[in-house]
Amino acid sequence: MNFDSVKSVYKEIFKSHYAPSLEKHIEKIIELDAFLPYSSTFFCITNTHKLSFEYISKNYTVCLGLDRSTLKANGMRYFWSRIHPDDLEAWLKALNDLMKFTLSEIDINDRGKMSYTWNYRLKNSSDEYVNVIQNTTPLEFDLNDKPIIGLAHYTVVSGELTLPITASAKLLNDKNEYDTVYYDNFSQKLLADDGVSNRERDVIRLLALNNSSKEIALKLGIRPNTVDTHRRNILKKLNISSTGELIGMLKTNKKFIY
Repeated sequence: MNFDSVKSVYKEIFKSHYAPSLEKHIEKIIELDAFLPYSSTFFCITNTHKLSFEYISKNYTVCLGLDRSTLKANGMRYFWSRIHPDDLEAWLKALNDLMKFTLSEIDINDRGKMSYTWNYRLKNSSDEYVNVIQNTTPLEFDLNDKPIIGLAHYTVVSGELTLPITASAKLLNDKNEYDTVYYDNFSQKLLADDGVSNRERDVIRLLALNNSSKEIALKLGIRPNTVDTHRRNILKKLNISSTGELIGMLKTNKKFIY
């Protein structure tokens, strides 16, 4: 998926009808940022109408080693260019489904009480991919009460961990506690929809149980070379680079493989 396509889909998801004022939010955020300690989290004010970042906290550079001025100047397109290519489709699907859920299931009066979380892999200044867990709370809405301005918190986690791409939405209840009102696993969805055959699913299940190609061949009554062919086809269909990545993903999604 190229970034022109990403821009088109993203803008359609967050298509808005006017550009709200941000001055009061930016002023408060800047004041707060000056007193916050350095940590593995950073935050931004995001503007999905302009595809820009209205403010970027100082910890952005600490977490990723990247320059804040570059992100501010180039906006979301630059940020997207650093997302792992294998995560783009699932990430956009997660955003789209969250927005559809909000517009169809959440009362207009409650949309200001929502909080959204999703994740993806992002390339840091060392050209290494790290996991980023993003939580966004709406600050401003368009004339149709669609959230377009958000306060986004990003938690950076080691890229050595294999995390499925998930999305959730929480609603602040009368006790000022968040209730989860939406959750979905988009790695699992893509896996289920990628045309994997029944025989390939048999191979996947046995791989997840740490069987070698020879052991799988014996259990399925096929040749080891055939197992290797299935393994290559599985990686190609799922657009992943190694059996290790596949196994890591599957072990976090046991509902799919059994």
